[in-house]
Amino acid sequence: MGRKKFRGGRKGGSNRAPRGDGPAPYRSYSEIVKENTNLEKYYNSALPLEDEERPEFWEALKRELPNSFRFCGSKGHALAVKRLLETRYVPDIVKIERYDGEPVQAPQPVPWYPDQLAYSMNTPKHVIRKFPPFAAFQKFLVSETTIGNISRQEVVSMIPPLLMDLKPGMTVLDLCAAPGSKAAQLLEMVHAGEEARIQEYMQRFGMNAELPVNSYDDGRATGLLIANDADYKRSHMLVHQLKRLSSPNLLVTNHDATLYPAIKLPPDPKHPDKGQYLRFDRILADVPCSGDGTLRKNINLWKDWQPGNALGLHLTQVRILVRALQMLKVGGRVVYSTCSMNPVENEAVIVSAIERCGGPYTINIVDCEDRLPLLKRSPGMHQWQIMDKSGRVWSSWEEVQQHVLTTEGQIPGKLSETMFPRPDTSDCSALALDRCMRVYAHQQDTGGFFITVLEKLGDFKAKPEARNRAPANTTSSDGVDKAETETKIEIEEEKAALGEPTDVLPTIGAKRILDDEDAEIKPDAKKQKTASPPSEKLEVQPEVVTETEQAPSESKTEEVKPEPKTTSQNNTQADRKVKPSDGNYEEPFKYLPPDHHVIQDIQRFYKVSSRFPSDRFMVRNATGEPAKAIYYTSALLRDILSENEGRGVKFVHGGVKMFMKQDAPSAEVCRWRIQSEGMPIIEGYVGPERVIRLTNKETFRRLLKEMFPKFIDDDWKKLNEIGERAKEIGMGCCILIVEPDGSDPDFSERMVLPLWKSFHSLNLMLPKEDRSAMLLRVFNDNSPVINRTLKESAKKEDATEADEEVKGDQTMEDAPAVEETNGENEIVEQPDEKNGDEVTGDVKVEAN
Repeated sequence: MGRKKFRGGRKGGSNRAPRGDGPAPYRSYSEIVKENTNLEKYYNSALPLEDEERPEFWEALKRELPNSFRFCGSKGHALAVKRLLETRYVPDIVKIERYDGEPVQAPQPVPWYPDQLAYSMNTPKHVIRKFPPFAAFQKFLVSETTIGNISRQEVVSMIPPLLMDLKPGMTVLDLCAAPGSKAAQLLEMVHAGEEARIQEYMQRFGMNAELPVNSYDDGRATGLLIANDADYKRSHMLVHQLKRLSSPNLLVTNHDATLYPAIKLPPDPKHPDKGQYLRFDRILADVPCSGDGTLRKNINLWKDWQPGNALGLHLTQVRILVRALQMLKVGGRVVYSTCSMNPVENEAVIVSAIERCGGPYTINIVDCEDRLPLLKRSPGMHQWQIMDKSGRVWSSWEEVQQHVLTTEGQIPGKLSETMFPRPDTSDCSALALDRCMRVYAHQQDTGGFFITVLEKLGDFKAKPEARNRAPANTTSSDGVDKAETETKIEIEEEKAALGEPTDVLPTIGAKRILDDEDAEIKPDAKKQKTASPPSEKLEVQPEVVTETEQAPSESKTEEVKPEPKTTSQNNTQADRKVKPSDGNYEEPFKYLPPDHHVIQDIQRFYKVSSRFPSDRFMVRNATGEPAKAIYYTSALLRDILSENEGRGVKFVHGGVKMFMKQDAPSAEVCRWRIQSEGMPIIEGYVGPERVIRLTNKETFRRLLKEMFPKFIDDDWKKLNEIGERAKEIGMGCCILIVEPDGSDPDFSERMVLPLWKSFHSLNLMLPKEDRSAMLLRVFNDNSPVINRTLKESAKKEDATEADEEVKGDQTMEDAPAVEETNGENEIVEQPDEKNGDEVTGDVKVEAN
């Protein structure tokens, strides 16, 4: 959340303060001066708090924010990791009485979070990182966060996804998703219950049964999550965060949220001439905001807060919400949220968007009083005040207009009519704004947050944006509206302050035109001969009116360059790369035909059941031929990526990496090994010829601890119950199914992992961080993983070369290297925490 440069881009508090300007790691939080006259003046008058509440409110905002985290992934897996916290680490933490004279509190479950999968603790982060008694707990947090089992997320940030009422099979859009913790919650909901459904289908039919693939997809999730962010680098941060959930139902896009393009679907066979566009069941609009609800962790906000921060974002927030409501199905829901307490970013946005989208007859504010009953909250406000840039507080738009008339002055900077409560004559004056949800810091020791759930009751055509109408005597002698000119100039000043491109002269009276024909993305559009950047045109549903960016004083725009056409059957666009005007290029998504010789070879080698769909494999290169990796997607993703190829929709990521190219010792060995993230998807369909089953805990420990272990002659017996099977199985990739007998609570979770069988070794194909996390979780072992191949290579090379070699010598026993950073466009830096929401940091992108 918070103020940010891009619409639908990064979240956080004020970005005006330079990095490194915050408190030193060991500086006491209480030493920092937390005062701001205008901030306290405004919220003391604007928020309807009881007199006895007000001191508690400010005291809470001046305390350090508690630590909080959430257990991720499937419910069964999350419960297993949670049990480890409770049985191994909490008992040790409660023995720590004090640090620096302060009492220590063990992590406590958040009472309103489902299944108590979220925890919070008051011990400061720097104490957990540096105080020796917390070392084991800190190592656990880091290890499980790295592999995606834990999300370090602020408690109030977890609320919006829980109010989505999201069910498997639904299509979901997260418009402003980076860094990605909320999107991860949504993705977990898309796959809720999938494991149980798949097991049921396997028991009923058997995956090798000669039956057609049915519409229920053998229990696999058929829903979709599109996670979007306007910042290109942060969209790749999303990829890094969400890829760990290994979902073939995920798309990541890179678009301005106010102008999100319509996604085309294949035509209806009954009406082939009529275009179909994707409508969403649920949309999360966690919009950019001023972020003053994050005062507890963004200390610079105490000195940097100013009312103009919120005023300058109001229009963008309305546009994002209107665009979300346009793309929603009738009966669908949008959840709007901010980490701001300012009504100009909250209730005022809700009213303005509903007004533009047809009023209360088409958009309903949903009553969520029965959801999360243990969550303490306050209702939304019906009346509020606005503070302008100078610090003056206004109660109504009429008061502003009267001031302009009596002083013959100008409209105070950045104020507009849509920011104020509506008069009684308006259709939106009686909206049930008390159904909006406000969470304040003192209610349950959290940050501040605002959440509203909107339901679409019917289709509509959005009204054009209203413009400020200044009184007649405020125009200059040449007839130019001074108030409007001032507003335009302020917008340009705001863009300049945020580092965005600006126009030399703002265009007076520019409109956001609502025209279906102009709104379609046209890659072959010619460059416009204008001083301002050319417009990025949008494709929209024919029956829904949308907005195109015409005003040069608004968002950064670009021209999408065309790709030449080719005559290939499945890939209708160019094979050569065309770099877009924003400088960001993504490899195209090309689907392989089911009869492609590589797919046929893979199916023969692994004895893949005919029930596994063979028309969902894709590659990420312009040639459309498998080179390094083969991905798998859901059927809906395939339709979307194929239908929108070359249409200007900026897809960044989609699908799960299923197979990786691997050198093999003979032609009989398949050169495509199953990737670990694809293993849970395909494992039930692989023939028994390529399966090894493991039940012994110590056997599993040896496979985890040692990379590329050699087994010669009778050494295979050291592998206990899998030794004989491992010796007999053919070379190449195979599946290891770990099936504990349930007698050991630390070794109770079923796992499916890739193995590589060489002449004299059997190696788990897992990155080191995954091995280390499993060793710590299952065996409480944090000693280093042993790499035999690396040690042998070190004897042949000098020390410098040995240090650089991280993947082993593939010429030795034909053992494949394990990639430490998997995937195209992989973010290689470790995430850290920002603003309690998710991750931050500069991104390094690597493309295969």
